[in-house]
Amino acid sequence: MEADASVEMFSKVLENQLLQTTKLVEEHLDAEIQKLDQMDEDELERLKEKRLEALRKAQQQKQEWLSKGHGEYREIPSERDFFQEVKESKKVVCHFYRDSTFRCKIIDRHLAILSKKHLETKFLKLNVEKAPFLCERLRIKVIPTLALVKDGKTQDYVVGFTDLGNTDDFTTETLEWRLGCSDIINYSGNLMEPPFQSQKKFGTNFTKLEKKTIRGKKYDSDSDDD
Repeated sequence: MEADASVEMFSKVLENQLLQTTKLVEEHLDAEIQKLDQMDEDELERLKEKRLEALRKAQQQKQEWLSKGHGEYREIPSERDFFQEVKESKKVVCHFYRDSTFRCKIIDRHLAILSKKHLETKFLKLNVEKAPFLCERLRIKVIPTLALVKDGKTQDYVVGFTDLGNTDDFTTETLEWRLGCSDIINYSGNLMEPPFQSQKKFGTNFTKLEKKTIRGKKYDSDSDDD
């Protein structure tokens, strides 16, 4: 009986919260409609021009990203190319892989999908056997590792599948969430709620609040490693 009463009480609370949220949304929409109704033709024209300008800028930005190799998941042949690529783009995800590692193929599949969805970020892969200097410099010891580079600096790393639920069957949405936690993509979901059901179930303590502090390093092929 007590359990039934608790469920009923919870349902009522939830229903009230939903009603309040719906009311707030309706009030906001009413205010916007009223605001539009009160605009004269000149104001509406200015609003229209403002929105068209925003669309033009967004299209220009998209074309700039595409010209720099965004929108596809591609392999780069050498360490030299890596330095050039991260200098060209504000946000870069680079997968350090090895052909013989099965889990790298799992990462490949998900990154191919995300590269098309998140044009704001460049998605690359680099064979570790062709990048010994870079792997040593970045202390990459576990394959696969994703290096997340922002403004030419190491922002974070996704090492193995620990932050992805410790399972080979993680979803593209889970990897998307993890990249969003590092602000390397424009993530529209809730960072406080990982797509996998329970972090404890999969044995990972990673959350937005507990995100690791990762060494930041400026990529410059002529500078000394510290």
